[in-house]
Amino acid sequence: MDIESVGVVGAGTMGQGIAQIFACAGFSVVLVDLSEATLKNAVGSMGGSLDRLVNKDKLTAVAKEGALARITTSTDYARLRTVDFVIEAATENIDAKLRILGKIGEAVRDDVVIASNTSSISITRLAAAISNPARLVGMHFFNPVPLLPLVEIVRGLQTGTQAVDVVRKLTAALGKTAIVVSSSPGFVVNRLLVPMINEAFCVLAEGVAVAEEIDAGMKLGANHPMGPLALADVIGLDVCLAVMDVFHADFGDPKYRASPLLREMVSAGFLGRKTGRGVYDYRPSHT
Repeated sequence: MDIESVGVVGAGTMGQGIAQIFACAGFSVVLVDLSEATLKNAVGSMGGSLDRLVNKDKLTAVAKEGALARITTSTDYARLRTVDFVIEAATENIDAKLRILGKIGEAVRDDVVIASNTSSISITRLAAAISNPARLVGMHFFNPVPLLPLVEIVRGLQTGTQAVDVVRKLTAALGKTAIVVSSSPGFVVNRLLVPMINEAFCVLAEGVAVAEEIDAGMKLGANHPMGPLALADVIGLDVCLAVMDVFHADFGDPKYRASPLLREMVSAGFLGRKTGRGVYDYRPSHT
């Protein structure tokens, strides 16, 4: 199947990044979300992201304008009727994803492969939301999407070989590297990464070291490019908490209990860079 147009549902951080890289790779993109205001902000954010690439000589001004021209937005799922492939990139909440995937399944053609960008939720369970669940597959990008080269292709119990092959080819067309994994909570990367981040919050809460020293320890002692607490701020503390809660519920193992400090910070609205404050303070008066 030749894919020329792609639908992206969800205009948050991940949806924006996914729409951007597909557009930069020459695909026409239909970006769908609930409100015009959200979509307008998303287009502005993508423009800013592309500008930064132009300023770093990683993209030409002409390529930037071409990419933006290939992105259209809509609040109407019916616009997905014309796309050749669609990826759901909504918030990491299973009820929301099931609802959205149901709408996508009703809107797209019967031959269209549907992907989910979930970072931890069972693809097997999500596939139950659509007719012909063999066409649902996980396509897990990492934040920031334009920069990180990995895509986890996640195969649920129902996922067909054709769906995996389609996503593998798309991943290559985007210049990314794929690994194929089974639908176990957190897959590979987050199964290892998020519990480490959670443990960093436990270490911080216990007063073993301050945030800067915890991060410096992992950067200099384990050669990580970024410390776990700074990384949590990039990912979003709410996302980290949601992933830990999925692990705890699905595995039933107390070792996946979320740090009380992480939960408290999310309750306070300290979600990381996207809110201006997380473990660290990113507000202008504090930088």
